[in-house]
Amino acid sequence: MTQTRYTKDHEWAKLEHKLVTVGITDFAQSELGDLVFIQLPTIGKTVLKGDEAAVIESVKAAGEVKSPVGGSITEINEALVDAPEKVNEDPMGEGWFYKVTMSNSSEWEHLLDETEYAALVAKSS
Repeated sequence: MTQTRYTKDHEWAKLEHKLVTVGITDFAQSELGDLVFIQLPTIGKTVLKGDEAAVIESVKAAGEVKSPVGGSITEINEALVDAPEKVNEDPMGEGWFYKVTMSNSSEWEHLLDETEYAALVAKSS
């Protein structure tokens, strides 16, 4: 069973067993505008919860994707290097950034559920 959670920084995380797929939300990509550059993490890199894991640049701004959980990067979406627009087109599908094997499952419980995230976005609008 897949579960999706969110961060206050507008990243999403989908959990399947201990593997977490990470990307930015539709709200985040719409605020950023067209993405023009993405720097992905290195496979094997260890990240802590809240660490910068990827760098993104859009026509409006530059920023970072912070890891919602700590662990080891096991896979990256290399298609984004040549086609960053995939994030704008399908942010919660083909626009995923990386997968991380979670090292501390208790961190998952501190992420926002869909209702909490929707309330956060409503306040931001």
